[in-house]
Amino acid sequence: MENRNFQMDNQWNVIHYPKKPTGFGILIIGDERHFVDESKCFWTQNEGRLAIINQFKKSGYTIFSSNLYGRNWGSDHAIELAQRLYQQVIRSEILNNKVHVIAEGMGALVAVRLMEKMKGQLRSVVLVNPILSLKKHIELEKEHKFFYKKLMRELTAAHMKDQVTLERELQNMDDDVNLDLGIPIKIINVMSSGKSYNQSKLLQQILVKTEISPTYIVPEKKQQLGNMIKKFFNQYEKVL
Repeated sequence: MENRNFQMDNQWNVIHYPKKPTGFGILIIGDERHFVDESKCFWTQNEGRLAIINQFKKSGYTIFSSNLYGRNWGSDHAIELAQRLYQQVIRSEILNNKVHVIAEGMGALVAVRLMEKMKGQLRSVVLVNPILSLKKHIELEKEHKFFYKKLMRELTAAHMKDQVTLERELQNMDDDVNLDLGIPIKIINVMSSGKSYNQSKLLQQILVKTEISPTYIVPEKKQQLGNMIKKFFNQYEKVL
């Protein structure tokens, strides 16, 4: 069996199985384009992501992911479902209970919360083009009226709050992002557009108080992502 799709709370989830499992698992938390349905998911439909999935499977990793309510923007129910998915997979599969995490874009908002809630259950975390602060991301999007309106519609739907309440809560939100949780973190930024350049400047502001140095790569080097991530994961597999 190459993969298994199943539902939790009306959300589709998928597990990708390697031929020769090593017992290590990877939880993938996707960006705004991410989806999982009854037969496929973004990471198998996208050629570049599929190559990474195949690399991981060849190395013996069991990979799992969830639709997580689509554009969840780090909502509480997305965090809860990610935790439930982890528990379900650990119960049903023969896996070490400390898993790796890959989070992309918006998915980093979920990953950071999971790092706080599941400290002893996460082995290492890789963040690709991450959005780490919802507050700062929204401030950046305010410059583009169309995208800002669209983003606010998604946020009110994801967090189940009206725009006035949400904007007030965001205004009062702490600017600092705590990444010093004793979990190894690697941040990779693919510099593919002007937007990713603005995001990287924002990232530098957030990381200024940490010892994390992001890795920047050009789009032409994206095919190296799988190997970069695998090499990072391998460093933290010596202790079970």
